[in-house]
Amino acid sequence: MIEQLFGSKTRVKLLSLFFNNPGRPFYVREITRKIDEQINSVRRELANLLSIGLISSEGSNNRLYYEVNPKYEYYEPLRGIFTSMPVKSPDPVIKETQEEDQIIKRLRSTGSVSFAFLSGTFTNDSHTNIDIFVVGDINKARLAKMVGEMEKEMGRELNYSALTPEEYEYRLSLNDRFITTVLEAKKIVVIDGQKEKPLAHSDVTFGEFMGDIAPDPEHPTSRPVPVSIKSQPR
Repeated sequence: MIEQLFGSKTRVKLLSLFFNNPGRPFYVREITRKIDEQINSVRRELANLLSIGLISSEGSNNRLYYEVNPKYEYYEPLRGIFTSMPVKSPDPVIKETQEEDQIIKRLRSTGSVSFAFLSGTFTNDSHTNIDIFVVGDINKARLAKMVGEMEKEMGRELNYSALTPEEYEYRLSLNDRFITTVLEAKKIVVIDGQKEKPLAHSDVTFGEFMGDIAPDPEHPTSRPVPVSIKSQPR
């Protein structure tokens, strides 16, 4: 039904990808992998969406990147159709609390977590490519499964790093560059010490995270690569 309404299955998949990842640029081959469609069909639909101003494009590192244009005239109605998030939450305070509690519960299910925060994708901070940072005695397989579930729900890849308390303290004492980089990034602290403090020491609130946060226009795609990006289960 929705394919008939919007013209083609490829177009619907593209719109879903873009509206579920505002501020996130994609290059053509990355798009074809994510939506599982032929590259010629993807190129054709990208050209159509560009021609009406629904998406924008920008070249970087010999690649052409595409992302949704938030200034498009019908951005909000289309966003309401193609994302599970309503255009306007009827009760944002309750929604924030529920989202925070759900993430804390998920993290707690992976083991004994002493410190955890969300960054990168969740805060539109292009200066770090770590999205979930966890310190604790963690079951790596459970954490990998949890992140995989979140990736499916969000329609995007998530990078995470998990350290034991001993590893974290040791690398912190050495002024480890990776630790320094992730701690300096914009973040939403969801677990701090023995208490759940969803907004403690956070640089953004969960409401800002759930809303439309504009990406840094000077660094639309730059992401320095620190050590240990996607922790693997042992």
